Amino acid sequence: MTVLPGPAVEDLDLVAVLGALSEPTRLAVVVELAQCSELPCGQVLGGRIGKSTLSHHLRVLREAGVIATRAEGTSKYSRLRCADLDARFPGLLAAVLAGAPAPERLSAATAP
Repeated sequence: MTVLPGPAVEDLDLVAVLGALSEPTRLAVVVELAQCSELPCGQVLGGRIGKSTLSHHLRVLREAGVIATRAEGTSKYSRLRCADLDARFPGLLAAVLAGAPAPERLSAATAP
């Protein structure tokens, strides 16, 4: 198992995290990941967007420190870094999730 690089907890940057969360597709990814512990990257957003587009959004979220991605064989799995985000920015993730649009509204943002 290989964990793809992302910032350490102490290196999480508020501007980078908020920037990553400000895009509707990435917010939809975060809302979906908040509902489960981990998802195979190919199942994120149920295949509603192209693989290269999804890969880009997951990379932005990972580089901002919002998600962690691990590679196992040819598969990659993503999860929210809830504990790390709460340690660095207490209450931020809960506030974002509480204020996020309903999943059906986010689905419209990710429609092809």
